[in-house]
Amino acid sequence: MTEDVDAAVVSALYRRRLRLWRGASVAAFSVALLVAGVSVHRHASPLGPHLARLKVHGTIGSDVSLMTRALKTAEKDSSIKGLLLDIDSPGGAVTGGEALHDAVERFAKMKPVVVTMGGMGASAGYMIAVPAKRIFAQRGTLTGSIGVLMQSPDVSSLLDKVGVSVDELVSGPLKGQPSMVKPLSPEGRTMLQGVVNNLFEQFVTMVATGRHMPEEKVKTLADGRPYTGQQALALGLIDSLGDEDDAKASLAKLCALPEDAKIETIGEKSKQFSLRHRLLGMIGGSFATLFGFGAEELLQNETLGIDGPVAIWKP
Repeated sequence: MTEDVDAAVVSALYRRRLRLWRGASVAAFSVALLVAGVSVHRHASPLGPHLARLKVHGTIGSDVSLMTRALKTAEKDSSIKGLLLDIDSPGGAVTGGEALHDAVERFAKMKPVVVTMGGMGASAGYMIAVPAKRIFAQRGTLTGSIGVLMQSPDVSSLLDKVGVSVDELVSGPLKGQPSMVKPLSPEGRTMLQGVVNNLFEQFVTMVATGRHMPEEKVKTLADGRPYTGQQALALGLIDSLGDEDDAKASLAKLCALPEDAKIETIGEKSKQFSLRHRLLGMIGGSFATLFGFGAEELLQNETLGIDGPVAIWKP
């Protein structure tokens, strides 16, 4: 009887160890597949020679790393022959606009880029368009608005009325400028205006370089005003009036591809990480039982906030 009990215990231990080894093997295989699968997803495509589409819709945030990484990956993908940059944005953070501009510019040195604009391609939205080979907009598109904006609310008079005072300790007279709790000093205004002017000069240089236009001419157009697509065409800020189909046809021709060439959207979280979510779901199902957490805890959300000066069109 004792031998039967011992045999049963040993058998149970072996079965338990076997389940643990199987679980560990599945997890290890899933991790390996995750790494290899995401790499294949990024660097190889079953589409053959095709085009990439990057959508920049809405306000441009300070963190555009998802899109810049996608551009870098597409630049290295030999099956991607060109980029259709789909813009419908009033602009946004200067830092985000500059980062996207530079990423598009690097891509454009290797492969053709054509821009299609929807309702808006203004300010930082126009900034990221200028390295392209051709820019298409519709007649009613609002574009241009070349300029930089810096705002800081001043609630000091309100605080005075309610009897609230704020003490500020600063290392220098310009460290606390601008401040919500005290008016901007003349020295602070001069300092911040210098920052805005420098960022504006950088913007003008980007437009002049991308549009092959003298900087002085750009400055005559860069008083912050928006232009319709029809006005922008006459001023040389865009190349053609047309919609996305027209822009795609132009890009396909530049890339020596047929007009009905396949197009792959890049830089979207739902597209780029779908494989990762599925595999992490497999891993999380195993790890949740063993360690008490699931797959979603392995992923982090990106912030889309705007910090610092903005290049944005505001009606």
